[in-house]
Parts: sequence; structure tokens; C-alpha cells
Amino acid sequence: MIFDLIKERRSIFPPQYTDKPIAKETLEKILEAANWAPTHKKTEPWRFKVLTGEKKQELGVFLSNKYEEVDPNPKQTKIKKLHYNPTKSGAVIAICMQREPAESLPEWEEIAAVAMAVQNMWLCCTELGIGSYWSSPGLIKYMDEFFDLNEGEKCLGFFYMGYFEGDVIPSARTPIADKVTWLD
Repeated sequence: MIFDLIKERRSIFPPQYTDKPIAKETLEKILEAANWAPTHKKTEPWRFKVLTGEKKQELGVFLSNKYEEVDPNPKQTKIKKLHYNPTKSGAVIAICMQREPAESLPEWEEIAAVAMAVQNMWLCCTELGIGSYWSSPGLIKYMDEFFDLNEGEKCLGFFYMGYFEGDVIPSARTPIADKVTWLD
């Protein structure tokens, strides 16, 4: 049931990922779910760049090197994490947004549509037993140095994915009643 799946969705991080590869057909299925997200004026602003194989390692090298270049006091633990996370993942999907050229709707609506596409991917991963999480490091502003981005396209983060071992930490939420005002 969809309500159970929504409650089961969690961020699962690369240290829990196994070496089991994610089949291209599985990645395509997850991306197809993203394609059915709501989109105002049918702009479909989501764009994805799927990194597997050597491209994951190249991303890790780029991120760790760029961090060392731009941070005046780089931390060794962060350098290692930036290099490790893509390498350890079964796949990394760069989450991008293509701004509609006429800008006929606010940018936040395009970002919201992309976020809904990612939520669809996340729910699919949960159903398929694939761990995943969305990371948006400050380094995403440099991704035009790694990817060929189109005019008006920007990277919003990375969706790390992998089959995993270990427990999924249950989450809790405060009651929805604390966050809703009913107006009659």
C-alpha cells in the first residue's frame, strides 16, 4: 500500500551499500517513475545524468579535488567522503533542472517538480530494496565543469543509490495535528 511505502522511505547512505550492481533496466524503471511527477504547464523540468562504472570514480575525484581547491581549510574526512560516496554507490544520478526558456512560471515551481520526480524515484527504490539518498553539497555550483549542462540547466544535487546491508533506522514524525490549522 502506498501509505506504508511512504512511511518506509529512508535515507540510506553509501557505507551500507553492497557491491551488487544495479541493472540498467532497474535504473530505467526508476527514472520512468520520475518522469510521471506533477509538472505545472507540463514543462517537465527534470533532467538526470546517470553515472555508473568509471564515471562514478571520476565524479568522486572531481568532487574531492574541487573541495580541496575551493575550501581554504579542507577537512580530510570530507575529502574522503566526497571521493568515497560515488565510488561505493551502485549508481549516482545527478539531479538537474532545465529552466523553461520563457520563464513563464516561477523557478520554485520547477524546483518543486524536480523534487517530486526525486520523491518518485525514492519511493521506487524503497519498493525495490535499493538504498538511496539525495545530497546537495555546495559543490553543485561547479558541476558545469564536470557535466555539459545546457543553457538554463543547473544541478540540484546527487541521488546516491545502492543495494544495502544492515538495518534501516526507523523514523518518527511529530503528529500532523501539530502542523495543520483547520479553517472552517
